[in-house]
Amino acid sequence: MSLPHAILTALLEKPSSGLELTRRFDRSIGYFWSATHQQIYRELGKLEQAGHIRALSATAPARGQRKEYEVLPAGRAELADWTRRVEDPKPIRSALLLRLRAAAVVGTEGMAEELRRHLELHRAQLEEYLAMERRQFPPERDAEPDRLRHLVLRGGIELERFWVTWLTEALAGVAALPATAPDGGGTERGGGARGPGGAGS
Repeated sequence: MSLPHAILTALLEKPSSGLELTRRFDRSIGYFWSATHQQIYRELGKLEQAGHIRALSATAPARGQRKEYEVLPAGRAELADWTRRVEDPKPIRSALLLRLRAAAVVGTEGMAEELRRHLELHRAQLEEYLAMERRQFPPERDAEPDRLRHLVLRGGIELERFWVTWLTEALAGVAALPATAPDGGGTERGGGARGPGGAGS
C-alpha cells in the first residue's frame, strides 16, 4: 500500500506529470521507496479512478501534452489517515546476511569479493546522501517541512553508515577464516546461541 501514498506525498509537495514523478522517484523518493516507471503510471490511474487525484486542465491543450496531476481532498484525507496508522516493524530479509551465514557452513570462498563490492556500493551511496544533505539542507534552512524531510535523509545516511561499518567488520571476519570449510563443518548439534547469527536460530 505504500507506493500510492508515496505518490500522494510527492504530488502534495508539487503537482507533477507522470514523467516528472518518475524522475523525482529516480532522484530522491526512490532512495527509500523504489518503483518502476510502469508501476508509477499504473498507480496514477488507480488513484485517479479512486478520486484521490485529478489531471489539471491544460491552458493550451496540445497533442502529446503530458497530464499534470494534483491531489484532491479525498487523497489528502487518505494520506493523513495512513500516517496515523499503527504498523509494526518489518523483519529484516537480507540475502547477503543469509549467504554469510551459509558461508560459515560451506566456506567463505568468493565472499570477500562480494562483501567488498557491497562495501563500495554503500560507500558511494553514503557519499551521495551526504552531498544531497549539503545541497538541500544548509544550516540556514530550518522550516518544519524541511526539518522532517531532513530527518528522512538522515535516516538513510545512518543506515548507510551502519552498512559501511558492518561490512568492514565482516570483511575482517571473513579474512580470518579458511576459504573452504572442513567436511561436516557447522553441523554440530547443541546449545548454539539464538538470533540472526546463532546456530540455534
